[in-house]
Amino acid sequence: MRNPVAVIYMENGNQIKMELLPKAAPNTVNSFLWAARKGVFDGHVIERIVPKDWIDVSYTGFQKREGQYLIPWEYTLNPQITPLDSDFGWVCMGGYGEQGQAGCEFFFPLRPCPEHKGIYPVFGRVLEGREELLRLRSLELEPVTTYPNPEIEVNRPVVPQKIQRVEVELFGQEYPEPVRLEEAELPECWRQVWE
Repeated sequence: MRNPVAVIYMENGNQIKMELLPKAAPNTVNSFLWAARKGVFDGHVIERIVPKDWIDVSYTGFQKREGQYLIPWEYTLNPQITPLDSDFGWVCMGGYGEQGQAGCEFFFPLRPCPEHKGIYPVFGRVLEGREELLRLRSLELEPVTTYPNPEIEVNRPVVPQKIQRVEVELFGQEYPEPVRLEEAELPECWRQVWE
């Protein structure tokens, strides 16, 4: 059985091709695929880059209601799985502490991140497009002063970097909707979008 593949098409014509890893993080992969098929990522401007650490594609649930949901922590839901190590070339899903794991807010580490292991699940690896990640890392950035937690460094590109669309290839396999946390309180940075 082949793993699903996702391709991020950037507005500038560049692409990031990723192999998703259902055996490493099944519910996380299901969540990413669900969001991709719903068009949650399409037309989104990358919201946060920390050049020494990671490219955080969104911290607002992609500013879409469909993208603002939480899922259980992967390794609480699937304790039999040994988490993968996080490093440049991998794709991880974000999270919000006690509130739960982000439903579809993914990020690209730019360095080894041992502090993420077992917290922010690695759910994919970059097959093509590392040079695009390095280009994004080197962009001129400006600070975001409206982020609700001043202790967290939030920068965005001065020139917006837009995802045109994300396409997925499932190779004939079926992937269910993700298990969600239905009663979870949404993160403040999501609520702020609609206030």
